[in-house]
Amino acid sequence: MRINKILNNSAVVVKDIDGEKIVMGEGIGFQKRKNDLVNQAKIDKVFVIKDSNEHKKFEEILQLLPEEHMKIAEEIITYAEKELGVMINEHIHVAFCDHLSFAIERLTNGISIKNALLDQIKILYVKEFQIGLWAKALIKENLGVEIPEDEVGNIAMHIHTARMNAGDMQETIDITTTIQEITRIIESCLNINIVEDTMSYERLITHLRFSLKSLLSDGTNHDYDEKMASMIKENFKEAFACAQEVGQFLEGKYRIKYPDAELLYISMHIQRFYNRALCGNNRCES
Repeated sequence: MRINKILNNSAVVVKDIDGEKIVMGEGIGFQKRKNDLVNQAKIDKVFVIKDSNEHKKFEEILQLLPEEHMKIAEEIITYAEKELGVMINEHIHVAFCDHLSFAIERLTNGISIKNALLDQIKILYVKEFQIGLWAKALIKENLGVEIPEDEVGNIAMHIHTARMNAGDMQETIDITTTIQEITRIIESCLNINIVEDTMSYERLITHLRFSLKSLLSDGTNHDYDEKMASMIKENFKEAFACAQEVGQFLEGKYRIKYPDAELLYISMHIQRFYNRALCGNNRCES
């Protein structure tokens, strides 16, 4: 196999008669160039992602996210497949790797988010939660970052979702339509155009999907963090006002009370789009 593209020191894209593949291994891309031969002895994992959009996104996160985060995420996925005895849906490589890296960054900066579904996850997804506990120990050992049980629950949910690869089709259609409507609301209130093929958008819709499924099934409420609320309302004024519009829309559509805590978390996602728009207008802030 010859290298078609170098993503980082530990990941390259190769091309053979079967098409493009992503190959990972310690140092496999170090000091290499396009068309160099791949050192077969260094190959740890080969990915054949059939969905071209998912393949592109996986290349993107391999280039953007810290290599140690990617390595740990893939180790967790491999362990999960072994423990569950199934091949997990290929979409997990993008969604889970990005989520885990984002979570590690948050926790490193002292930002921990409550998981309102934790008790249910422990009961419903026992095997997945045990895998999450294994991941917790792995992250602590390799990065020195302490993962709380709330995040263990998030890991379990990602694994369960990818494992099942199924759901109520009408519910999926409804939630997808709602997310499109929310996207238009955000664009309107911030006067921006959202680029949907980005990791920021991927994060937002992943969060909204989990949030809506939870609220529509049992109306679960979330813990409200006064300190975080004050910080967001003070520093992310435009984003918070936009999140309030989103909340009002969802309350009207589903006849539910949208939790204040959810408004805070959505505000953080919206702020990413706002920052991107500012950068596009040469008004980037540190």
